[in-house]
Amino acid sequence: MTDFVRKESGLREEDAVYDALIPAGDGWMYDLEPGQVLRIVDLEGNQAVDTLFYDADNPADHYSAVQTIAAQESIYLTTGSVLLAESGKPLVTIVADTCGRHDTLGGACSAQSNTVRYAHEKYYMHNCRDTFMRLLAQRDGYAKRDLAPNVNFFMNVPVTSEGGLTF
Repeated sequence: MTDFVRKESGLREEDAVYDALIPAGDGWMYDLEPGQVLRIVDLEGNQAVDTLFYDADNPADHYSAVQTIAAQESIYLTTGSVLLAESGKPLVTIVADTCGRHDTLGGACSAQSNTVRYAHEKYYMHNCRDTFMRLLAQRDGYAKRDLAPNVNFFMNVPVTSEGGLTF
């Protein structure tokens, strides 16, 4: 298992070429060019940032939790983790991390999972799957079939000795 290596980013915020504050519950899509850095900050604490990654030239070659876990021999993502596409191509490398464990097993919450985790009346509560679907529908070349495995940044999902997930 990959050990957590705390590493602060050496980049300066004032040098950013793009800066966006995404309100809780909203989604955002952006094309990163090779060599660009995406910085995600949990401003209020105790938040999770559900994130999808795609090869912009080939949406079918999206992030693969299976490829990533197998290649790094760890279920947790942290500094040095290389996030791989279905093809095995590197999509993103985590170059700095002050949190330590980011989940790639738990998946995105949905209306159905919210009813199981919280209560039946929470069916209509905001959920990441619906946000992903809304954003994909707004983007040319993407459709429901392109909903892919996600990374839950800032979310530690321990695995029990029996192989269950603890949220």
